[in-house]
Amino acid sequence: MVVNDIKKSKSTIGTKYGLPSSKILPKLSERKGKAFEREEVGARGNKLGGRLVRNHAQIDKNTYNEIVQKKRFSSGSNQAFLDDSDDDLEIERAAFKSFEEHKDVSIRPRASRMEMEERIQKLAKCLNGADVDMPEWMFSKMMRSAKIKYTDHTILRVIQILGKLGNWRRVLQVIEWLQMRERFKSYRLRHIYTTALDVLGKAQRPTEALNIFHAMLQQMSSYPDLVAYHCIAVTLGQAGHMEQLFDVIDSMRSLPKKKFKMALLDKWDPRLEPDIVVFNAVLNACVQRKQWEGAFWVLQQLKQQGLQPSVSTYGLIMEVMYACGKYNLVHEFFRKAQKSSIPNAIVYKVLVSTLWKEGRIDEAVLAVQDMERRGIVGSAALYYDLARCLCSAGRCQEALLQVEKISRVANKPLVVTYTGLIQACLDSGNIQNAVYIFNQMKQFCSPNLVTCNIMLKAYIDHGLFADAKEIFHNMSEDSNSIRSRSDCKLRVMPDIYTFNTMLDACIAEKSWDDFEYVYGRMLQHGFHFNGKRHLRMILEASRAGKEEPLELTWKHLARTDRIPPPPLVKERFCRMLEKCNSSSALACIATTPSNPIEELHAFSKKSWLNFLKDNAQRFRRDTLIHLAHEASVLVARSNPPNPVLQNLLTACNDFLKTPGKVPEGNLAEIVCAVQS
Repeated sequence: MVVNDIKKSKSTIGTKYGLPSSKILPKLSERKGKAFEREEVGARGNKLGGRLVRNHAQIDKNTYNEIVQKKRFSSGSNQAFLDDSDDDLEIERAAFKSFEEHKDVSIRPRASRMEMEERIQKLAKCLNGADVDMPEWMFSKMMRSAKIKYTDHTILRVIQILGKLGNWRRVLQVIEWLQMRERFKSYRLRHIYTTALDVLGKAQRPTEALNIFHAMLQQMSSYPDLVAYHCIAVTLGQAGHMEQLFDVIDSMRSLPKKKFKMALLDKWDPRLEPDIVVFNAVLNACVQRKQWEGAFWVLQQLKQQGLQPSVSTYGLIMEVMYACGKYNLVHEFFRKAQKSSIPNAIVYKVLVSTLWKEGRIDEAVLAVQDMERRGIVGSAALYYDLARCLCSAGRCQEALLQVEKISRVANKPLVVTYTGLIQACLDSGNIQNAVYIFNQMKQFCSPNLVTCNIMLKAYIDHGLFADAKEIFHNMSEDSNSIRSRSDCKLRVMPDIYTFNTMLDACIAEKSWDDFEYVYGRMLQHGFHFNGKRHLRMILEASRAGKEEPLELTWKHLARTDRIPPPPLVKERFCRMLEKCNSSSALACIATTPSNPIEELHAFSKKSWLNFLKDNAQRFRRDTLIHLAHEASVLVARSNPPNPVLQNLLTACNDFLKTPGKVPEGNLAEIVCAVQS
């Protein structure tokens, strides 16, 4: 190799590969009509004798000397100009210095891997905690202010962390943001999309995962591989989307529908054959759809491709047959699984559930004992099903022995296990065993809200109202003692289901004092009056002599700017008339004109007349006279007249004229008083 001659002149400003220096260095300021000339110096590296020879560009000192001389011998007329340009000369001198001569240059060190991981973790947590409806510009600002160089690795880490936090919406937003960035060039776009598919699959979002999959089919760099097909197949199979799953299988076996510019990759063929993972996903969809024919189709496909069904495949086939109620086929495929390989915990779980449905409890226990003798480690779901099976048969002592095995391998809290056992006892109609397990549960863990609500409903359904009241009072006391968030983990606060269950029980038991207490507590906890559910209860309690719930509801609706329903207005109107307080009675219907038009028929003349006839025994004669008089005064003062008051006045006059409906007294005096 021959090294080319390097062009030289007064100043030797280096350029790379012989390019003009004007494209690299900024132009220097012109002085006195003369521009500094630039000359190009080639800097090339060639391999010579196995060594890399480099021509480094250096700065010629003559250029700097010329600048100093011009400044020293310049005329007085130009002195002011040169004095003003001292700062520019300093900048030019710095531009001509070599890198080694700069003593004040500080090189920012590259962020370490640990520091970059901390930034990624911080960004992911900020994105997860941000508002769901955060605008796009704020999201972009948060991404750019993280001081992260976005590469395939960093994007994958952000998506993985957001996936662990369960924020699949933010994962999609990150991908959309990357697609809009022109400077981001991904070399592993397929891996990013596949990670997003995995996140959406764990979040059980099949529709969004299918959209990502279709986006992958549009580019050669992101075209799905076998791992991506596994992710989308498992997601669709667990969701039961059979048609979409078969479309994915067809895309595996066919060429891309879109024409790609393959250049050197003329022999690129992305076609794949579905493997055992994809076929297991089909079996998962058959379980959801309860299609036992699909299981035999899978077996046929495996036979055609020369694949041997795995133990998981047999377990899924047994689940399909169990879901379809074909218990004889469950036992048949269990025997096939025993012949081909050693069954796992999934297979035994389906077998135990089948024996439970058939009522063969002893055989289910023997099956689990046989599994343990073989050295197979059981799963939490297996022992949980066996414990519930024993509870349904009334063998609570044996069921509680399985709890210790469950706690060794379970990921869920122990309270979930005990709650399931209580529900199994209640499903079999045995309240005594449910109470026994509930008491045993308190020794190992605190019952949660679901457990308390289950026991509350069980006590009420079996006529144990006193026990239900005890649980409710305990929950109410716990809610009063909550002072911080940490107390919420140890205390149980009643929810709207708790209050509605107790209200129904109080109405059924005609326990009006308890009803008043429970209803008041419900409003104190911030739950609102529901007209469809609570109106009937309030009216029934009011007619039974409990006026406090009615007044609480009236104040609650006024505080929340809600219009009371017509039956509630009429009931309070009637209560005021019973107290001979006609002014307060008329005040109850003062807001009725703002009611919707479709509700005005409840205050028509006919409706008021029927109301007065139905409640005739609750009013006094003089009270109706004063009511009619005050109503006539209000009608005369109102402009335009209130239609509700007009209908009430007309109905009241007609009611007083009706023979046999008027209270004791002189009818003529009443009519004259009303007319006057």
